[in-house]
Amino acid sequence: MKARSLVFDLFGDYLRYRGGEVRLRALVALMGCFDIPEPTVRVVVARLRKEGWLTSRRDGRETVYALSDSAWELLDEGRDRIFRRAAGPWDGQWRMVIYSVPETERALREQLRKKLAWFGFGPVSPSVWLSPHERLDDVRATFADEPAVRLELFRSRSAGDSSDRDIAARAWDLDGLDRDYRTLLDTYRPRLAGYRAGEPSGSAALVERMQLVHDYRHFPFRDPDLPPDLLPADWSGRHAHETFLDAHGLLRQPAEEWVDGLVRDGVRPAAS
Repeated sequence: MKARSLVFDLFGDYLRYRGGEVRLRALVALMGCFDIPEPTVRVVVARLRKEGWLTSRRDGRETVYALSDSAWELLDEGRDRIFRRAAGPWDGQWRMVIYSVPETERALREQLRKKLAWFGFGPVSPSVWLSPHERLDDVRATFADEPAVRLELFRSRSAGDSSDRDIAARAWDLDGLDRDYRTLLDTYRPRLAGYRAGEPSGSAALVERMQLVHDYRHFPFRDPDLPPDLLPADWSGRHAHETFLDAHGLLRQPAEEWVDGLVRDGVRPAAS
């Protein structure tokens, strides 16, 4: 886990519920649980502040840090994708994006593709992407101020269920994604009994919970959260998401108790 990501995760899962800000010495103590030394913490927060992701204020002789509004917006968007799944039946319509970006704007084109993937769109050809979800307005709004990006947005239906499943199989690597979900299940499902029994505890619970989030967070970038109509019968994604939520919830109390001690005292308490 990288120090930069840890700062965002600590704010997202813990510090937001404890006033939304943290003293530098408490942040150093928290990062120390992950073997991140104080000089590295100071460098990381300085860079995040310079980039506009952190704000700071003085409180006596101490510096207090908080996320900026833009950082909270980014964090909340990511949290929503990680913890929520689409509900309700699919209406059978594909939302399609056909885009055109000049060859001179390759970085912008790559940014567009990454954002489309984040919104749950998959490519059926290099410049034609589709999704079963109603997110065309998100795409339009994201690139409204980019005159170099030309978008054609519309809805369509295929010839039927078989065609829909074939489209989904071509637009996303469902087999590879399913294998990775099974790996996650093999790692964390056997640990649930221990979590229910109160193990691990102390700093180990915080580290375990953060590692869980780290291991799961890349799936929303790859998984378009397709409706059951478009998924293989033995799809592991739903089970993996349920296991993630169970593990995250079971580790909450011991992890938060440890964080509370660090935030209150600004030093690492004795190991439990």
